[in-house]
Amino acid sequence: MSSPREPVRSLSEAATALIHHPYEAPGGFQSVQPGVFKASTVIFENTAALRSREWKDKTGYTYGLHGTPTTFVLEERLATLEGGLQTLLVPSGLAAIALVGQSLLKAGEHLLLPDNVYAPSRDLARHELAQWGITTGFYDPMDPASLAAALTPTTRLVWLEAAGSVTLEFPDLAGLLGVVRQHPQAVAALDNTWGAGLAFNAFALGPQGEQGVDLTIHALTKYPSGGGDVLMGAVVTRDEALHQRLKLTHMRLGLGVGLNDVELVLRGLPSMALRYAAHDASTRQIAAWLQARPEVAQVLHPALPGSPGHAHWQATCSGAAGLVSMVFDGARFTSAQVDAFVDALRLFKIGFSWGGPLSLVMPYGLKGMRRFGLLTGQDGTLVRLAVGLEDTGALVADLAQAFDALG
Repeated sequence: MSSPREPVRSLSEAATALIHHPYEAPGGFQSVQPGVFKASTVIFENTAALRSREWKDKTGYTYGLHGTPTTFVLEERLATLEGGLQTLLVPSGLAAIALVGQSLLKAGEHLLLPDNVYAPSRDLARHELAQWGITTGFYDPMDPASLAAALTPTTRLVWLEAAGSVTLEFPDLAGLLGVVRQHPQAVAALDNTWGAGLAFNAFALGPQGEQGVDLTIHALTKYPSGGGDVLMGAVVTRDEALHQRLKLTHMRLGLGVGLNDVELVLRGLPSMALRYAAHDASTRQIAAWLQARPEVAQVLHPALPGSPGHAHWQATCSGAAGLVSMVFDGARFTSAQVDAFVDALRLFKIGFSWGGPLSLVMPYGLKGMRRFGLLTGQDGTLVRLAVGLEDTGALVADLAQAFDALG
């Protein structure tokens, strides 16, 4: 038992006593969730430690931006989830996309994006990357020959989307990668937010597992968090040299994430596979139900026979995310009528993002959305549903009553 302490004799003594208090909690504490270590400053035992620490390989700690035990744990778990070697954490999924572009592209070089790319990625290329002297081309994600025709001697980065943003086409990933591999100067990057590291292995897509992407990005905002209350992204690589190239840019940009947000993602990861399966099962039921609705011209969901890329999804994936899109023919329904349908929904709330417990809905005008594929030149409205974790029957009933608003 410790002896009673002598009381401090002044306010300044109190401050010093509290800041430099000698007590350290005993080691060996273990709990279900990892500890949360917050720091900007990291304390070095002596000058030898200061000079010998190496932050690049996670053998030590130097500054909060370069990692803490909490961020290292999340990075390692995400690398395991995605099948990679190393992970970098960034403030959002879009920040992950931007980090890749800033690390791997310079003036005079060429970027290729699929026609169904995440829209903010397209905007980043057309504005920031363009003003830095980087050119951008687009290819039909459903046609490897289109990618082959778009590649140039200066192409250094090719993005893949699986499934496509909003329109949910599932590409022939192995076929597209086969084309990219004929241009060894180009890095193949995949936005793996939809697959979440669960639906397929992005780093082993060939028949013998020999062919995969060079890196993935993942919006941890979606399924890893699972609560709709965290913004975070990750870049996962398998090649150490590529990782270090990205890591140095990451350091120079000063990219960091909040440790309480890291804690929330760590808490969400253990249940992610179960939640993903629940989202998937409910969405497939809703997609099949929508297919029978006379108001809907087309239902887009990779696991649905007849949806663009279904055969590729079937050959590649063991699951599907909780997204389904439906197309309303502009000749039958005006955008105002479709808006009335959206507004009539009660359980589906209007909002961006997905992957949380709450079901969401978002309308998109089709005009000019795509330059390739079945939706090219179509006039009408696409409505994307992000199916949450509510009772599937209740969600179907909500959709049914909202269709009455179409008139």
